[in-house]
Amino acid sequence: MSAVEKQPAKAAFEIKKGIWQVMTLSESDVEKYLDLHELLDGLEDGFRGLELGEVQSPHRPQLSIPGKGFSLAMPAWRRGMQMTVKIVNVFDRNLDVDLPNHLALINLFDPDSGAVSCVMDGTYITAIRTAASSVLSARMLSRSGSRIATVIGAGVQGREHLRLLPLIRDLERIHVCSLRYDDAEKLAARSEIARATANVEAAVRESDIVCLATHSPAPVIRPEWVKRGTHVSSVGYSPPNGELPKELPREHRLFVETLDALQPAPVGCAELAGLDASVATSLGAVALGRKPGRLRDDEITVYKAMGIAMEDMVAANLAYQRAKREGGGGLMAW
Repeated sequence: MSAVEKQPAKAAFEIKKGIWQVMTLSESDVEKYLDLHELLDGLEDGFRGLELGEVQSPHRPQLSIPGKGFSLAMPAWRRGMQMTVKIVNVFDRNLDVDLPNHLALINLFDPDSGAVSCVMDGTYITAIRTAASSVLSARMLSRSGSRIATVIGAGVQGREHLRLLPLIRDLERIHVCSLRYDDAEKLAARSEIARATANVEAAVRESDIVCLATHSPAPVIRPEWVKRGTHVSSVGYSPPNGELPKELPREHRLFVETLDALQPAPVGCAELAGLDASVATSLGAVALGRKPGRLRDDEITVYKAMGIAMEDMVAANLAYQRAKREGGGGLMAW
């Protein structure tokens, strides 16, 4: 150390952390402070940041609990934001005991000191950011005149797609389809323009936007049902196959969050297995104007999502900053 460098006032062994007051945000707090319009715009900017190399987001490590579920750690950081680390636990049997099958916790850290700045629920964020990225793809790639949409899946992702789709297009009708028709009816009742339907083929054939949001291990639609000019999105994950017919991304223009989607599962998407990365376009490249989005009104565009930590980072930082501005949330001693 040179003589001109500042010497610490105390030796390292003399310094203790002491008690810090850390903001806490519950699931309802996060929903209250996360504006959905801001989220869509923030994600588009986040995809630009990914494309520019401004976002650090290493591959997620996984713990597997045999017969129960798995746990993922998802860190991300971009200059100007809090460092973000999400832990998400996927335990499908939770539904039997009235718990969501995706449970998540997000910690934010000050990038200047590394100190914890916020502990928040990540369950709502996991749901809404996944649907928001899918709906953002529709905002970027579907025809501006799109009027009819179909959501296949009446679970959490179906619910969030139903909330978000009217924000990006002036839709006349949204078909809701599910393996259990009663679930489709209950979900459709949440929206004045939604209609439950048992005829998936008829719904898809007339739709301008088709959103697949299931846990199905097999395709839930047939490629020939998709009319020219439609935008198809898929957020389900169930290797080795999955909900999206493999013909669609192979025969039409494919868009992804990042080119990592073309890697083998669990990093990438099962439905894209064997495809070369050169056939895919990232949303960030489209947002920056580096590559084109929709080229013609009659082409079919396909978006396959994997879920990435950048999306959690954007959503968590938006909720945190607004709660901070408005004096919201709780406090915990750390």
